[in-house]
Amino acid sequence: MTREPVAERNGNLPDEVDRLLRGLPEWFGIEHSIRDYVEDARQLPTWSVCDPETGAIIGILLAKKHFPTAAEVHLMTVDRAWHRRGVGRSLLRAVEADLRADGVRFLQVKTLSSSRPDENYEKTRRFYLALGFAPLEEFLHLWDEGNPCLQLVKAL
Repeated sequence: MTREPVAERNGNLPDEVDRLLRGLPEWFGIEHSIRDYVEDARQLPTWSVCDPETGAIIGILLAKKHFPTAAEVHLMTVDRAWHRRGVGRSLLRAVEADLRADGVRFLQVKTLSSSRPDENYEKTRRFYLALGFAPLEEFLHLWDEGNPCLQLVKAL
């Protein structure tokens, strides 16, 4: 029986964020967005999961606190070879536990809305819904006209 990957909070990992995002162009194919995420990775709290055999980083989550009781999953990316193997769940569980211990009561995430059909982002939405997030609001112009945003929230 394989054990679930273990996520840990660690230092900033901008080079690893860049590598992981560039490996998933169907999710992260906008160059200026990749550069923005890499810059954010220099400052935001970071959780990661490593391959237990090689030690290579296979998943990263960046979190951003907006208020003492509210935070956001700013970015989560998992190496394609590790999709559906517990890496994302492990990252979310770790960040939720740490945020809860810090007094955070609400966690949000933004992703592409279903009003722009995309099979990859359909998987993303199903993932978050399965982990207890609920849709709160759709923003048609938060990012740009071609990328409507769905805000999902979860009480911690």
